Amino acid sequence: MPTSPRSDRPDRPRRAPVIGITAGELVATYGLWKERCSLVPADYVHAVTRAGGVAVVLAAADGAAGAVIERIDGLMLTGGVDVDPTRFGAVAHPETQRPDPVRDRFELDLLGAATARGLPVLAICRGIQVVNVWRGGTLHQHLPDVGGDPEHLGQPGVYGSHRVRVDPASSLGAIVRRTELDVPTHHHQAVDRLGEGLRACGWSNDGFVEALEDPSLPHLVAVQWHPEMGDDPVLFENLVAAAVPTGVA
Repeated sequence: MPTSPRSDRPDRPRRAPVIGITAGELVATYGLWKERCSLVPADYVHAVTRAGGVAVVLAAADGAAGAVIERIDGLMLTGGVDVDPTRFGAVAHPETQRPDPVRDRFELDLLGAATARGLPVLAICRGIQVVNVWRGGTLHQHLPDVGGDPEHLGQPGVYGSHRVRVDPASSLGAIVRRTELDVPTHHHQAVDRLGEGLRACGWSNDGFVEALEDPSLPHLVAVQWHPEMGDDPVLFENLVAAAVPTGVA
């Protein structure tokens, strides 16, 4: 005769949320080898781990976004090469980097699949630009040509720093609980015309958009700076807290 489940059995612990972190495909040199690799700076991984999540690096692959989204609980779009200007109807500026069409397609597909499932998304640097292009917006391809301060880019190979003004009524304002931030930064492009449904919620002193959100979605935060290089973990803690695991340990 089968026995009934014990009523005093303790609940199984909830597993840590799995956060997918997008990677770029670049030529890397290590030891005697020089070959193309799927790469992501380790600071993104460490930031997610310290926030209590399980970081999984997502290599770009055509047609894989739907299957990937079924296996993660939250999504992080990372920095990297410039988005292909043809994605927003522009001709490449001389300073625009050679695009990675596979990564562009993969991340745009990931965004569509993640938001359709209600997964939380944190988009960083290139990520905010991908979000804006995904919604039909455009980009400034080279900030020095449109009055951008040199502090956006910093020195070659070194992060700069500048101040960002945050809308206190925004979701970002509720997360950071401040109206001004000093942020690590390294970018030469930025949001121009906003994509459909997006709302600017952060600005640099020279007037460029530094943060976006979509009030119609449960959790989409996009920032132009690099929080993984700073000392405030709040954006990563918020992402992990918003990611609901699909099962138990």
